[in-house]
Amino acid sequence: MSAKVFDTDASLDERRVIIRRYGGDVEMVELPWGLKPRETGGRPFTVVRAEGRTFPSHRCLVPASEFRHRSHGKSCRFSLANGDWFYFAGIWRPATRDWPEAYAILTTEANVDVAPFQDRQMAVLRRDQRAAWLDKTMPEDELLQPLPTGSFKVERPRPQPAQHALAF
Repeated sequence: MSAKVFDTDASLDERRVIIRRYGGDVEMVELPWGLKPRETGGRPFTVVRAEGRTFPSHRCLVPASEFRHRSHGKSCRFSLANGDWFYFAGIWRPATRDWPEAYAILTTEANVDVAPFQDRQMAVLRRDQRAAWLDKTMPEDELLQPLPTGSFKVERPRPQPAQHALAF
């Protein structure tokens, strides 16, 4: 399996591979990002605040090598400082008559590395935590915590110099 970059500005229905328990087995499936709003006419949602909630079923993992965030016209890239890939903790929902099977990612308070750029972040799980999330062997409030300071390498892309047209 490989992990790829996760762009927080991705379109609502961008399809990605998720990993979940289904019928007692672990499976990888490709689902669109974004869950059906609860209210008629409401907006679909892609993230769910984790604090104070439990997730007794429909848990999933979203593999990623880094995540990108844009705010106020500035872009940042976040990857684990040790170069490893990771998972976002997520939930998925079965299809309904008017909405496809889909997933959303849980969020937590931003860790110290991410906080200068945004106050919340998607809940990152290290690879050694994947079974604990899928199998519910640890309480949510223990798993869904910001990673320690220094866990992320933060990169800001350098601005590209303006290209001037050549006249002949």
